[in-house]
Amino acid sequence: MDGGVRGRPAAAEFDPYYGRYIDRVVAPDILAALRNQRAEIASFISELDPTIADHRYAPGKWTIRQVLNHVCDTERIFGARALSVARGERQPLPGFDENAYADMSAADRRALAALGRELDQLRGATIEMFEAFEEDAWGRIGNANGSPVSVRAIAWILAGHADHHLNVLRDRYLEVDE
Repeated sequence: MDGGVRGRPAAAEFDPYYGRYIDRVVAPDILAALRNQRAEIASFISELDPTIADHRYAPGKWTIRQVLNHVCDTERIFGARALSVARGERQPLPGFDENAYADMSAADRRALAALGRELDQLRGATIEMFEAFEEDAWGRIGNANGSPVSVRAIAWILAGHADHHLNVLRDRYLEVDE
């Protein structure tokens, strides 16, 4: 691990699957990254044309609304995982099936603006929670979805996960070159 208590997590702190998200985060300060990303997400969603909310880039893929709702779901679930691990939870935390959640979400009946507000509020609460954790909480390791995970890793995963989906929306749904 580098960068102190909130620095990039060591490989033993997360399932290797999540390395693809953690690696997306280039900022050394994860709290600053989460704050900056909050503004980026809000700007991105506010610029989306509501008439394309139901667009899928291919048959069987999620709509733009479902992608945004998935980011909301993940923010909530991983936030709850971070809180549980920070508080010393010893019970394994369950995984979740993102496709089943998407199917049950009714996201396609929601306005993009409502999803944007929800995600902004969720990210704000996530940031407040991480800012409130004492230094020793950041290194605590629990078990989620059958694998070890630290509070620190969860913060990095959340930032990388949101970045991943913003890029998917730009590249596959909106076909905007970065």
